[in-house]
Amino acid sequence: MFKVCHKTDIGLVRETNQDACKSGLTSSGIAWAVVCDGMGGANGGNVASSIAVETMVRQYHGFFGGSQVRSDNSIRDLMVSAVYNANTAVFERSRAEEELHGMGTTVVSAVVCAGVAHIAHAGDSRAYLITPEGAKQVTTDHSMVQELVDSGDLTEQEAKVHPQKNIITRALGIEPSVLVDYNELPFEGRSLLVLCTDGLSNYIETEELYTFSQQYGGQELAERLIGKAKDGGGSDNITVAIIEN
Repeated sequence: MFKVCHKTDIGLVRETNQDACKSGLTSSGIAWAVVCDGMGGANGGNVASSIAVETMVRQYHGFFGGSQVRSDNSIRDLMVSAVYNANTAVFERSRAEEELHGMGTTVVSAVVCAGVAHIAHAGDSRAYLITPEGAKQVTTDHSMVQELVDSGDLTEQEAKVHPQKNIITRALGIEPSVLVDYNELPFEGRSLLVLCTDGLSNYIETEELYTFSQQYGGQELAERLIGKAKDGGGSDNITVAIIEN
C-alpha cells in the first residue's frame, strides 16, 4: 500500500505562499499528487495555483470515483486533459479580472498505480524518482537556463547560480493552450516519488535528496526537506509531495 503526503511552507522571505498542493489515495489504492507554483503577484500567484490544483483534483476524483478502465492510456489522457482544463480555467479567470491579468502557475502531477508512475508537468516544478540504487530527476525544467544547458551554452553548475534561472518558458494560464510533458516510469519495490517546487530544488542536490530519503520517510521526510531549504535561505515558498511504496 502506498503512503502519500504533502506539505507546503511560506519560507523565510516571501510575504505570501503562492504554492498549492494536494495529494491522496483512492479506495482502490491509486496514489496521486498535484503541486503548483503560482506567479503574477501576491494575489495572482495564489489564485492561479489554487485554481489549477482544484481543477485537476476535481477531474481526478471524477475519474477515479467512476467505472472507467484505468489503463495506462486512460491515465495519460486523464492527466493531460486535467492540465489542459487547469490551463483554461486559469487563463479565463485572468482574462475576466483585470487585477489577475498575466497570472500563471507551474504544475507537476503524478498518478501511481499497477507498478507505474505517470507524470505530467509544465514549468520548473520537478519530480524525482528515488530507488535503492539512487535518486534521479525525471522531469525536465521548462526554463531559459535549461535550454542553455541543453544547447551546451551553460553547465549544470552555472545554471544553478544564473541570474535568470527563475525565468520559465512554459506555464499554465499564460496562453489559451499549453504543451504538457508526460512520461511513465516503473514504480515497484522500494520506490519513492518526490514532487516539489523550485523553493526546494534550488536548495538541494539530487544526491542529498537520496540521503534524506534513506533516513526519513513520509511526513517526516517532507518536513526535513523543507527544513533543509529553509536552512539554505528559504528565499521562496517550499512545497513537497511524496508518494512512497
